[in-house]
Amino acid sequence: MARIKGVEIPNDKKIVVSLTYIYGVGDATARKICDAVKIDGNKRTKDLTNEELGLIRDELNKYVTEGDLRREVSMNIKNMMEIGSYRGIRHRKGLPVRGQRTNRNARTRKGKGKTIANKKK
Repeated sequence: MARIKGVEIPNDKKIVVSLTYIYGVGDATARKICDAVKIDGNKRTKDLTNEELGLIRDELNKYVTEGDLRREVSMNIKNMMEIGSYRGIRHRKGLPVRGQRTNRNARTRKGKGKTIANKKK
C-alpha cells in the first residue's frame, strides 16, 4: 500500500478513488491533482512508479489536508462557540447546525430518544 500524507491508500483501486481516502481530498480535487501531474486517473495505485507517487505527494502539499485541515475546522467551530453565534450555540447543544428540523428527526445529532412519562395518547 502506498502511503501519502500519513494515510495508507488502497492499491487495488483507481488512483482518483484512492486519493479520496485522504481527509480533505474529494473527487474534484483528486481529478485536479491527477491532471496537474499528468497521470491517467484510471490507472491503479499499484501500477504507479515511485516517481509518480512523488509527484502526487508534491502536488498534495499545495492543499490543506489531514491534520492541518482537521485542526482548522475544529478551531473554526470553537471560535463560533466562543463568540456565541447561532451556529456555535447549536454546536454546543449538540443540535443540527444547518437548519434541519428537530421535532421529528435529527437522531444522529440528538442521540437516542428519551421517553417522556405519561405520554400515552
